[in-house]
Amino acid sequence: MTVSLNAPRKGGLVHIQYVDYVLSEGTRSYSFDVIDAVGKSREFSVIVPIEAFRRSGLRTQDGPGICYERMVQELERETVDSRAETPLQIKDQDILEYMKKQYPRKHSGKKEAGMNS
Repeated sequence: MTVSLNAPRKGGLVHIQYVDYVLSEGTRSYSFDVIDAVGKSREFSVIVPIEAFRRSGLRTQDGPGICYERMVQELERETVDSRAETPLQIKDQDILEYMKKQYPRKHSGKKEAGMNS
């Protein structure tokens, strides 16, 4: 996937490729390759605590997506003097924001009591 970042960088375009995940005790670590406009490649990893999947409604298939969003967020903050560091961590706030975007609450469609049609 190629993404245009809002960061003050040369070219502004980067290619982000999901590589794999590793399951270890208590975490899932997702790996990505980030290739900038001049072809320089960096590897990023984003760590999600396993417990986050159990308590938040986050599904395992959401893992790459939430990690991708977190990584793009960090890359957009990056400057020439301050580079994004890896590994990144998924926090509760990241999960809340992701869940609101991916799974917005639907209205029941029921009419409120006392309303006539």
